[in-house]
Amino acid sequence: MVPPEPPIPMRIVKADRSRVGVDGGQAAWDLSDIVEALAHPTNNSGLDWARHQPFPLPSPELLQRVFTGLRSVLFPHHFGASDRSGADLSSFIGHTLDHTLQQLAEQVKRELWLSGSALHLDLGALQRQANELTGRFAAQLPVIRRLLEGDLLAAHLGDPAAKNLDEVLFCYPGIRAITTHRIAHELYRLGLPLIARIISELGHSETGVDIHPGASIGGEFFIDHGTGVVIGETCIIGERVRLYQAVTLGARSFPRDESGALIKGQPRHPIVEDDVVIYAGATVLGRITIGAGSTIGGNVWVTKSVPPGSFVSQAKASQDTFDGGAGI
Repeated sequence: MVPPEPPIPMRIVKADRSRVGVDGGQAAWDLSDIVEALAHPTNNSGLDWARHQPFPLPSPELLQRVFTGLRSVLFPHHFGASDRSGADLSSFIGHTLDHTLQQLAEQVKRELWLSGSALHLDLGALQRQANELTGRFAAQLPVIRRLLEGDLLAAHLGDPAAKNLDEVLFCYPGIRAITTHRIAHELYRLGLPLIARIISELGHSETGVDIHPGASIGGEFFIDHGTGVVIGETCIIGERVRLYQAVTLGARSFPRDESGALIKGQPRHPIVEDDVVIYAGATVLGRITIGAGSTIGGNVWVTKSVPPGSFVSQAKASQDTFDGGAGI
């Protein structure tokens, strides 16, 4: 039997008795070497985090607040004002939207700095660019609202378990996921991929639905149940498409250049045309087209284009009995 390894010794300094209870309480360690190593990591990885200083980086915590504010102005009766009278509602939307956009503009400024834009040499120009992009995003909020209303109706009409639109909006993870995506996609289109991706991942962690902000998704989109759905960056999804849980719209292969590095930015995910239904567990890979009006059955693996109006399913199941080993 191999003897157990001795415990790693820990350097402990004399504790300040004002910080340590009589029962042993809070300990004090000599952390100087550890702190130094964490504050000044080696450059073996090629990463240079020091270049980010002294400007702050985009904050997931603050972007969560931005999403919460945006959702409350998109659906103020459900996620915003308690007083639903017209004048007070308009006041709430105006005040909340202004505050939220101020927060968003700060995060946009941080991404512009991080991207290495020459604007970081002029903080005034950086702020003006952040404000301009934030204003362009705000102008699209009515469009996002109309798209989400269509998504809500598609969920309500497409699920016999849905009692009313309020239940769909409050409770359906697919609606939470597409709300996140419609916001993140607009930011992605404006050239802010990091902020968009952070917001997408906030929704992913909450719903289990992983939609890359680059994916283009048409109106009246419905994800039923939702858990485990993956939609890749270059997917193009048409109108009135319905997906069920654990559907993957992914890439089949990843082309590389002469040095072996992945070639990025190439279309590599499926095109799903209008009125397609894809059932639970289906995997659709590569830059292929699922033709309009097609149905993809559960747990199938699709790597070739499918013409419009197709029905793709598993091979028919068979059941045999074996008598005395016959057939084996």
